[in-house]
Amino acid sequence: MWTPTLPAMTFYCLTLAAALVAGPAQADPDALLDHDLRRLHSSEVVNLKEQLGGSPLLLVNTASRCGFTGQFEGLEALHQRYAERGLKVAGFSSNDFNQEIDEEGAAEVCFINFGVTFDMFAPIPVRGPEAHPLFAELARQSEAPGWNFTKYLVDESGQVVAHFPSRVRPESPAMREAIETLLAGE
Repeated sequence: MWTPTLPAMTFYCLTLAAALVAGPAQADPDALLDHDLRRLHSSEVVNLKEQLGGSPLLLVNTASRCGFTGQFEGLEALHQRYAERGLKVAGFSSNDFNQEIDEEGAAEVCFINFGVTFDMFAPIPVRGPEAHPLFAELARQSEAPGWNFTKYLVDESGQVVAHFPSRVRPESPAMREAIETLLAGE
């Protein structure tokens, strides 16, 4: 059995202390949002920085054939409730978990079945080495999506301030409290 020496323990403690003093990874707004993406089932391409930058954000990886697909309803409710206070909700379709149908079907689920009016974007990879740079940055700041409908609450500077796994529903008290705190600037 290996027993750490005093110098090894000192190095480990100093490294840990430096990480704690430095705090969480700082956001790079360009790394997060300076990307062009195509809207879901559309030929329109938008720059995320121009579309979403400078606002508090709720970013979500989505799929239209998943047990969590019903969360589109709650996400739309959050969009309706908080848009006037500046929150922008954006969904990013993905097939990383093999739960997405074709893009036309995904658009039908979002826009017709659930009446989504927040920004939805064409499918992109959201995890692993092929992850789109947006999701690579979200993972760097917090963690990669474990499944569909992972939700990231991001402040105006591009810093992830809260991360919610799939099982946390958009209407949950925890999500509403985090959004209220972000919008209040606390």
